[in-house]
Amino acid sequence: MIDAALQKLRETCNRLDIRPTPNVILVSTADQRAAVLQNGPNYAPAELFTISTSRFGIGQKQGSRKTPTGLHRIAEKFGDDLPSGAIFKGRKVIGQITPKNPNAEIAHRILWLDGLEDGLNKGGNVDSHDRYIYIHGIGDESTLGQPASQGCIHMAAHDLIPLCDKLSVGSLVLIGQFQLPHRAALD
Repeated sequence: MIDAALQKLRETCNRLDIRPTPNVILVSTADQRAAVLQNGPNYAPAELFTISTSRFGIGQKQGSRKTPTGLHRIAEKFGDDLPSGAIFKGRKVIGQITPKNPNAEIAHRILWLDGLEDGLNKGGNVDSHDRYIYIHGIGDESTLGQPASQGCIHMAAHDLIPLCDKLSVGSLVLIGQFQLPHRAALD
């Protein structure tokens, strides 16, 4: 299953003359799962996560609230060294998740994505970075595993925090409708 996504990653990197990074994230809008691959360029699947992409579907245009597809890189990271439960607004910490304040639209960590494919997710009215497309945590994790975001990729805190520690700015992220295996398939 992962072979088709890996082939797409390699083809896109070759076409764009982009060097593969040591770690890559594959985000499946079809499966609502993400895989972290390591030891590039001969990648091996390391971890699988349940995620949530847009409830409005996939799409590139500004204002669509859809999850963009294609090759991205992590442009910026926010929240390193913060405790779990940090709530963000405008990429600034504005509070903490508590029993009295359990919900947060953006929480724990932020990985801000930058599109790498001109006309698809880079430039003009399709620019993922200008659209503020993130991989981030949320307060209510009950929606993970189904499309529920407004364009971003949601992850659980227990997956996102260690993932942010592993990834560096510049790590590649491929978002598409490919299939990924279930967690048990990696064991």
